[in-house]
Amino acid sequence: MDYLIFKTILVVSLFLLALTVAAYSTWAERKVAAVMQDRIGPNRTGPFGLLQPLADGGKFFFKEDITPAAADKFLFTLGPALVMFISMITGAVIPWGRDLIIDGKPLALQVANIDIGVLYIIGMVSIGVYGIMLGGWASNNKFSLMGAIRASSQMISYELAMGLCLLAIIMMAGSLDIKTIVESQSHGKIYGFIPEISGMNWNIFYQPIAFILFFVAALAETNRAPFDLPECESELVNGYHTEYSSMKLGLYMFGEYVNMFISNALMVCLFFGGYNYPGISEVANHFGENTAAIISILVFLIKVFIGIFVFMWIRWTLPRFRYDQLMHLGWKKMIPLALINLIITCGLIVLNTPK
Repeated sequence: MDYLIFKTILVVSLFLLALTVAAYSTWAERKVAAVMQDRIGPNRTGPFGLLQPLADGGKFFFKEDITPAAADKFLFTLGPALVMFISMITGAVIPWGRDLIIDGKPLALQVANIDIGVLYIIGMVSIGVYGIMLGGWASNNKFSLMGAIRASSQMISYELAMGLCLLAIIMMAGSLDIKTIVESQSHGKIYGFIPEISGMNWNIFYQPIAFILFFVAALAETNRAPFDLPECESELVNGYHTEYSSMKLGLYMFGEYVNMFISNALMVCLFFGGYNYPGISEVANHFGENTAAIISILVFLIKVFIGIFVFMWIRWTLPRFRYDQLMHLGWKKMIPLALINLIITCGLIVLNTPK
């Protein structure tokens, strides 16, 4: 019973955290854009505009919900609901911190610790494209359909490079379990000779090329600039959600920001040690496991927020690709580089494996 109560609290906390981060990412994005463009940004609703996300949410809820007469009403409603649902459940396998010790029992800060966590996330990401495709098809609008087709072809193309980068990390850790991958980065000498610091044996030091490719693929998977071709206003009015209004449009927008949050959480787990931080073992030994666990949660979220900031920085720095450039980069540059990196990783693992 205690276990079920803990898991329920964890699920509710994760749900509220994802929604809060998604809501305030809209505020942060406008503030980052304002700083980069020498403006003030939101500053009317609450101190420093901090209540702006609540005002935006209220506006979405109370606006008139319009469904085009020629649209497939069921699929038109299912599209945004599927996008939001998939984006929320993807975070279930992410380990958000070191285990808490309650009544002498370790409780994992992970909703579901499954052996194939990486496959689960890739599967959910693959299903997420259906929500976009359904919305574009059901709208019965040529611009929406073109945006949906763009999104599906873009996401399928960049998933290949992303999967090849994941294979390199999986081979290094010897597991598909995300928590095992995180734990494998907690101990060890970087490159085999740099003095060991607990919690600092991160994969970014061994797989910098895989990280760069994975990061670019994550931008494309989340339809973030400069890969926001599925919703580019100059060509497609607003892309796959042209016909959407009210909270249906809000679900698409929130789903994008939740995806950005989960994508950065996954990158932190794969390349930046997850919840590990320098001296984590020493903190646990001197101040207790729970103190180390609480600090690990804060460190994990700080890493994620830094990644979200970089996503926003890129949006307001780089211009949008042309669609042919987008596909050329994915198929002719990223996939060959990911394959070369995978072959090199295989060779190094074989050479370093004891006979």
